[in-house]
Amino acid sequence: MSATSRWAALRRTRLPLRPLSAIAGVAALGAAGLALAGGFGDSGADVMARLKERLPKTQITKLDCGKLAGLCEVTAGSNLFYVDHGGRYLVIGRVYDMETRKDLTAARLLEINPDMLLGGAAGAGRGREADAGAELGARAAAAPAAPRTVSVAGLPSDGAIVWGKSGARDTVTIFTDFRCGYCRALHEALSAMDVRVVERPISILGSRDLANQVYCARDKAAAVRAAYGGRDVAGSGRCNTSGLDANERFAREHGFGGTPVIVRSDGAMLEGFRPKEFLARWLAEGRS
Repeated sequence: MSATSRWAALRRTRLPLRPLSAIAGVAALGAAGLALAGGFGDSGADVMARLKERLPKTQITKLDCGKLAGLCEVTAGSNLFYVDHGGRYLVIGRVYDMETRKDLTAARLLEINPDMLLGGAAGAGRGREADAGAELGARAAAAPAAPRTVSVAGLPSDGAIVWGKSGARDTVTIFTDFRCGYCRALHEALSAMDVRVVERPISILGSRDLANQVYCARDKAAAVRAAYGGRDVAGSGRCNTSGLDANERFAREHGFGGTPVIVRSDGAMLEGFRPKEFLARWLAEGRS
């Protein structure tokens, strides 16, 4: 896959959306703040001083300049962005570790505020004053996505990896990518619940090779845990992966542009990560 294709695939995953006003704020930064020369070294105190100077209305709650080479991670409430060690260049986007194949930004956002990470369910932003710093600090209002239903009854049993509690009252089908940070978070949430999970891998982040390994493993449930944990998948060989082709075809036909997608036994569908407490209520609603 080319670098351009990988970037396009990364952008299709479900991160909380920033309001358009925030984008305008970044443009304003380019005209006003970034024109200033950045003469600071890589001291965290120097970077914080420069941020306070250039983003006076943004309440910065944490600054970490030791986690990523060349970048400082800036937490502002439930928002996350990055600056260089000189405090001059600001980056709004994601950091993806190509060695461990982990979305570091998604994982950090989940730590900051998991309830806001509802995949494609982000709504209009609650903007503050039209100041660059205020825009960067503005929160996106996450609203539930419009209800949708989809039937998975026509999918073949091939392509499904079943794990969780075999005798559970609830069964949920999930369409996931093993390199998706939100899917990893969903795996952790469902693992702590009394639920039977039918996982159907699809390749959004160029992960078909990894999906093949997991699906062809002798212990598929263990392979799923290894994949989400960034570990090598043990006991895998060659097998018929046409069921994974069916998963991806189904996802395309139903317009799944990102992962995870969660389908309840009655066909109700959610796009994006939901925390355990939400999932427990939502599954219970499907029984009534």
